[in-house]
Amino acid sequence: MKSVLTATSLLFALYGCSPTNEVVPPNMIIILADDMGYGDVGAYNAESRVPTPHMDRLAAEGMRLTDMHSPSAVCTPTRYALLTGRYAWRLPALTRGVTNGYSPLTMDTTRATIASVLRDHGYTTAAIGKWHLGLGATQPTDYEQPLYPGPRTVGFDYFYGIPASLDMPPYVWVENEWLMEAPTGHSDGPVGCCTGPFWRSGPAAPSFNHTDVLPVITEKTVAYIEARGKDQRSFFLYVPLAAPHTPWLPTEAYVGTSGAGEYGDFAAQVDATVGAIMEALEASGLSDNTILMVTSDNGAYWRRQDIETFGHSANHTWRGMKSDIHEGGHRVPFIMRWPGHIAAGSTSDQLAVHTDLFATLADAAGASLLDDAAADSFSHLEVLLGNAEASQRTSAVHQSINGMLALRQGQWKYIEGKGSGGFTKVDTSAADPPAQLYDLSADPAESVNLFESNPAQAAAMQAALDALREFGQSREKE
Repeated sequence: MKSVLTATSLLFALYGCSPTNEVVPPNMIIILADDMGYGDVGAYNAESRVPTPHMDRLAAEGMRLTDMHSPSAVCTPTRYALLTGRYAWRLPALTRGVTNGYSPLTMDTTRATIASVLRDHGYTTAAIGKWHLGLGATQPTDYEQPLYPGPRTVGFDYFYGIPASLDMPPYVWVENEWLMEAPTGHSDGPVGCCTGPFWRSGPAAPSFNHTDVLPVITEKTVAYIEARGKDQRSFFLYVPLAAPHTPWLPTEAYVGTSGAGEYGDFAAQVDATVGAIMEALEASGLSDNTILMVTSDNGAYWRRQDIETFGHSANHTWRGMKSDIHEGGHRVPFIMRWPGHIAAGSTSDQLAVHTDLFATLADAAGASLLDDAAADSFSHLEVLLGNAEASQRTSAVHQSINGMLALRQGQWKYIEGKGSGGFTKVDTSAADPPAQLYDLSADPAESVNLFESNPAQAAAMQAALDALREFGQSREKE
């Protein structure tokens, strides 16, 4: 069970004023990197071969969570869960895999999102970057028609970005419901598959350039912030980047700036984007009243051979990588800065999931949630403000690309199946235990399966996972 704090209970504590005085709730920005690993950020990994001075500075000025998890180990379900506060595996269409550039909108337009709740609370809202939640109502998406429903149907006043991952056609820019340029051309992807400068061949707008995407997202985001500096309304800005996901295409200024090849250079450019956003906030006089968050939608696509080649552990010491059910697939960096409220240079080992951003940001804005909203979201606002014992989240569910689920409870992690559930090849046989049980406090590398030696714990966690799957989680009525 969980509770959401009301506006009246937080106004004085957060803003130093009474409910009768005029209050300007904080602006909120979520920067969601695409496939950036826990070990890429210097604040998390002193041996990272990727320079991340801006994210490191953000960590020095705010709080770093060490036990934050993406709801899924891949793109689309994480985005769905982050925006709705609801695990994606509750939606039949998102139990496995991801959408593509021709998928219709996957979201129920009647369901509340972070954006719709904040908009209803007086915020202006925008999404700039990689959408990857489907566009339109047809299968496949008809790009000759207005792309409705879409981001503006689920709470955003403004959208500018690309439909899906940077390696998925069609390669076009979309503003609100309209294409900026029709995909009348064709883009031939490089020979080979899945790493480096890889993208799938397909329709493209004649002027579309893959290398321009991160700079354009950065420019549009900075312009939005500068415009908001002249506005009195608080804003919520969701910035889902398309990097460092493939294709790894850093601009010339970042080539060779890391010790981790094209991927590391691209991740360094992501850090520069974070820096540009921080600079725009400062120049606009908005830093002090803005909650700025940086995280990733899942772990990095970084294979054992990449670790050996570059001596860089993009997913730090965690087992596995993007797509996998093991920690490397979904344990991600998360940094939040809110000057005057979150202690500078602080850390928290609170178990958290991106679904929790919904309830946390609603609390920070003073917005109440209806009982049927954000069913899998717990507010961590008091934890972020320094009360380490305040959170009500005691468990979390993880999801791999193939739909394998895992349950985390305290030190224990139970995986409902064999192998990785993702891209990492794990040799299994009929003689292996049917599931996996790990004690993360003693074995953070998930190397010793305790399923057979601790059957009672395994059975209890399977029962708990079944209960969550069947009943969900309900908000405590106020």
